[in-house]
Amino acid sequence: MSNTDNPFGGGYGSAAATTTVSYGGAAPAAASTAAGALIMDTTTAGFAADVIAESKSQPVLVDFWAPWCGPCKQLTPIIEKVVNAAGGRVKLVKMNIDEHPAIAGQLGIQSIPAVIAFADGKPVDGFMGALPESKVKEFIDRIASPDGGRDAAIQSALDAATQAAAAGDMEQAAQIYSAVLAEVPDHVAALAGLANCLIDLGDLDQAKAVLEQVPANKKDDASVRAAEAKVALADQAAKLGDPVALAVKLAANPGDHQARFDLAMFLNATGQRDEAADHLLAIMKADRTWNDDGARKQLLQFFDAWGPADQASLTARRKLSSLLFS
Repeated sequence: MSNTDNPFGGGYGSAAATTTVSYGGAAPAAASTAAGALIMDTTTAGFAADVIAESKSQPVLVDFWAPWCGPCKQLTPIIEKVVNAAGGRVKLVKMNIDEHPAIAGQLGIQSIPAVIAFADGKPVDGFMGALPESKVKEFIDRIASPDGGRDAAIQSALDAATQAAAAGDMEQAAQIYSAVLAEVPDHVAALAGLANCLIDLGDLDQAKAVLEQVPANKKDDASVRAAEAKVALADQAAKLGDPVALAVKLAANPGDHQARFDLAMFLNATGQRDEAADHLLAIMKADRTWNDDGARKQLLQFFDAWGPADQASLTARRKLSSLLFS
């Protein structure tokens, strides 16, 4: 079956990988074969121990099958042969969905045979249908590659760091990125992510030190460039002075265009794009000639930096058009 037809063929980012599944309680003693067996049967109750826990030390394939399924009978001897030939690089756990339908249902499996590979406690890849031996071997070789489990764990960690940062927990995100870098010191996404966290935590010097660790051939990576731009903006903001003092100056003298301009620069550097644009537009409305039309020119530079599709760019462009042509 091709990846186009295979909902698990996209790897860890597939729908199967993000399904929330309840695996039941601890397995009873009779639910599984002896520890260390390469091929075994499991139950709903035994799934947590036989698959989730076991996959944290090595990849585990789960074969969902049923006695009435003809293609299942074709796949069984093939996959068992390839698993045995793999010499312990991967384990095979079989689940009869007639007797234990819950896990298959929660994973959204609608046809069998379905084989899902778990690594680090999560589904990372899979296929459906009775594949020929060569294709099964290719699949297992990919899953059981020396770095396969580690790669899945690293991706899981990066996803967790992204979620923590999105929730505003920069300290937690920084800790996760640091853990990834302890395993892979030159991991570009982790370096850029850690730098972004440090910037938000106010540690610009450490953020710069982290970015200096990016390999020379990875300096053009988009995430690295974005982090470097964020550092530059933060540096710029630090040189603009106290934004509270600027606001006080404006309150005392709304015509102080330099204070308003500086405040706009600070707001942009701290991510407050709409507010920054509004201050520059206010200068233009009051005096287009100020600083050789400096407010409009700076606003156009903001548009270039933000990108044409950014919502702040779209909103400010409409306001600029209205100001210029009304």
